[in-house]
Amino acid sequence: METGASAREAPVLLFERDGHAVYWLGAQQPTAFRCNAYLIKDGDTGVLVDPGGRTVFAAVREACEKVLPAAALSGMILCHQDPDVCASMTDWLDLNASLTVFTSPRTHVLLPYYGCSDYHWHDVEAQPELSLASGAKLRFVPAPFLHFPGAFVTFDEPSGFLFSGDVWAALDFDWQLQVRSFEQHVPQMDLFHTEYMASNVAARGFVRCIEHLPISAILPQHGGILAREMVPEALNYLRNLRCGLDIIYPDLEP
Repeated sequence: METGASAREAPVLLFERDGHAVYWLGAQQPTAFRCNAYLIKDGDTGVLVDPGGRTVFAAVREACEKVLPAAALSGMILCHQDPDVCASMTDWLDLNASLTVFTSPRTHVLLPYYGCSDYHWHDVEAQPELSLASGAKLRFVPAPFLHFPGAFVTFDEPSGFLFSGDVWAALDFDWQLQVRSFEQHVPQMDLFHTEYMASNVAARGFVRCIEHLPISAILPQHGGILAREMVPEALNYLRNLRCGLDIIYPDLEP
């Protein structure tokens, strides 16, 4: 994966093979809560991954349309209901009302509160695989209580990329598109995970569900991308994570 470690201008091509490509779409924000939006391009169409809040909509749209016009998009993946993930869904649906929203039932219940309830949606729990036009597949894997009950991640089979949402998210003012040192990155992940993730049981249970996947990179919504050589360390990070209820109620640990 060639990202250019200090890349700042979107879009950035992360993977391309046989008409299937993945792009980082930004967006630039002067905050440790910087959000990453991604585009999976498959032939002449594409799917947005966690397109972000309304304040970054214009920038993400501009980056996207350097690759594909909004009218060519077929859907958007919303890994949970937080505004930094999906508040811009109303803007994208205004541009292209035919977009399918790929999300979980628990997230779908809350999305209409952003002001748009008339849209087509795909239940990622009932239908955990999606075949794209090229035959490429996306797999949706639940990540319950990391940090939302209906959270999930998306695995893109051609690239081996795991779009992990808030899992492995990091808070970092000194942001780089690709993490250079996992060891030095751990404190930034700790800032997020110890406060937001539910428990070690949730983290270990999730690892059990995805450790068999041939993951070539982890693409979180906050922080930098974790390359292939960091994946084993990333899995161990979750296995050993103490967070949330583990810290609040240490005397009740199993």
